[in-house]
Amino acid sequence: MNKLLVFISLFLLWSCSVQEPKADRQIDALPYIYPDYIGVTIPSNIAPLRFKLKTDANEAIAVLNADTYNFIEKAEDGKFLFDESDWTKLLSHAKGQDIQVKIYVRQDGMWAAYKEFPIHVAKEEIDSHLAYRLIPPGYEPWYKMGIYQRDITNFEEKAILTNSQTDENCMNCHSFPNQDPKKMLFHMRAVYGGTYIVDGNEVEKIDGKVADKIASFVYPSWHPSGEYVAFSTNKTLQAFHRNDSNRIEVYDEKSDVFVYDLKRHKVLTDSLLFSRNAFETFPTFSPDGKSLFFCSAIVSDTIQMPRDYKSVKYNLCRIDFNPDENSFGTVVDTIYSVKTEGRSAKFPRVSPDGKYLVFTVSDYGNFSIWHHDADMFIYDFNKKSYKPLDESNSNDTESYHSWSHNSRWLVFSSRRDDGLYTRPYITYIDEIGKSHKPFMLPQADPDFYRYFIYSYNIPEFIQGEVKINSDLLINTAKNGTTKQIGF
Repeated sequence: MNKLLVFISLFLLWSCSVQEPKADRQIDALPYIYPDYIGVTIPSNIAPLRFKLKTDANEAIAVLNADTYNFIEKAEDGKFLFDESDWTKLLSHAKGQDIQVKIYVRQDGMWAAYKEFPIHVAKEEIDSHLAYRLIPPGYEPWYKMGIYQRDITNFEEKAILTNSQTDENCMNCHSFPNQDPKKMLFHMRAVYGGTYIVDGNEVEKIDGKVADKIASFVYPSWHPSGEYVAFSTNKTLQAFHRNDSNRIEVYDEKSDVFVYDLKRHKVLTDSLLFSRNAFETFPTFSPDGKSLFFCSAIVSDTIQMPRDYKSVKYNLCRIDFNPDENSFGTVVDTIYSVKTEGRSAKFPRVSPDGKYLVFTVSDYGNFSIWHHDADMFIYDFNKKSYKPLDESNSNDTESYHSWSHNSRWLVFSSRRDDGLYTRPYITYIDEIGKSHKPFMLPQADPDFYRYFIYSYNIPEFIQGEVKINSDLLINTAKNGTTKQIGF
């Protein structure tokens, strides 16, 4: 009797298993899938690239092959929901090679096969987590937002802190030194306003106003030593278009750059970074800590904002920084010139290996997330030249970006999916600085982005899970002492 039950179980298991069909005809085209993962380059530790077939079919089957390993998946309502354990095995065989994907569809009782397509699997892995702010559509009010983290090797998302815990205030500009999840900073605005610096189980709240010079700390960049943070201070406003492809303009009436010394609790700056005739913003340190990059727009006393918003364009600049002497260099180098190129630079970020710098370029201004013409450029320090990151740019907005710790992966925000919401895309940057076709961060349900009405703001790679005590953060915000800063 037991043998009979085993036989029946094995027979049912065999009879229910999915097998590769024999195609009655070949379709001379690639399948139409969402998200578009055809020909992308991925790390060998990413969550399954689940996708949906955008073609009507009675049945659909995907066959995935890598080296000697393969598995077959049957679609559920047109969705290929690859099992995580099967996917992990597949990636282990495909590391440094390709996964070949073939899609079969059954229509009117006959099987048809689409053209096979590859998914390239790089040798280098990716940082395991991604931190970002989720913010709903809107321009002035905020009723629900938070800073979240996602384990991108699977589909697990957790909140680091949400504004439902802090009286629905605004929080932004989360940043981590060297992608270290144990140390971070972020800002709160309005209620409990200030900059919060977290180091393990210690939380420090800093007053954003310093003397009569600095109104707030904005746009942070950690020094590699972890002992300094570069910030800008900005008087930021926004205006709305009545008739323009860009819905909104966010602009500065004033901005300067400074460095905060965490040990001495003092602000360091220089007339080359804190000047009356220029808007300096978006500072970022080099990996060796000896250079500070920033964006600077030369302005005259006749400039009036927002009237002259299209005439304000930013150069990409560099100045020496000496952390031992708390001093800056005497010369500012211009890497990307408005006079030469005629467009405006923003969001510089240097790769951890020091070989490349990626920045965003748009026709004018410094806040490109609403500019449809915004694209990413890459600067090669050895060649001393830059070029568009063509393989990753699109016909819509590319804006904020950050590097993985091994300098092989770049995550960036893009509106290419629907023109409305920023979504996180990841691209592989090879050793010669070439970008490969990016992929949208995979989700458990391929339809996720179709119905999710939050934008991903400031995606930042981190090398593990953030385990900050949120109760400690909230208590510091509500009851803690605010540290005053010297200028």
